[in-house]
Amino acid sequence: MDKIYVVYWSQTGNTQAMAEAMGKGIAAAGKEAAVVFVGDASLEELKKAKCFALGCPAMGAEVLEEVEMEPFVNEVECFVAGKTVALFGSYGWGDGQWMRDWVERMNGCGANVLNGEGLMCQDMPDGDALAECEAVGRQLAML
Repeated sequence: MDKIYVVYWSQTGNTQAMAEAMGKGIAAAGKEAAVVFVGDASLEELKKAKCFALGCPAMGAEVLEEVEMEPFVNEVECFVAGKTVALFGSYGWGDGQWMRDWVERMNGCGANVLNGEGLMCQDMPDGDALAECEAVGRQLAML
């Protein structure tokens, strides 16, 4: 069974809920989902993967979390060319600039960002947002 990684950072649990919903979608499509907090994620496993998902909420002035996620994403940028990546996260303020910046970064490194944009929800994901996350998980599983 193919394993698809969903790596996330979450402070309040909102982005974690999105990650878990993606994992549910991956499993529903018949693949193994590995939903992993960024501190426990393996860059070596992602290097071998043809697709994976990365999730992080908007922090501060609409940036990625700076202690764990930002350094991890910096490493991913070194090998993401040619891979399909789903980006996702929640926000409580702003207009999603952190996600647009993240998509631009990944595209600039040669990644194929799934659906051409990141998946965002404001605050705690509701039923519709969780259904969207599951759908993205199913999309990843079909690649």
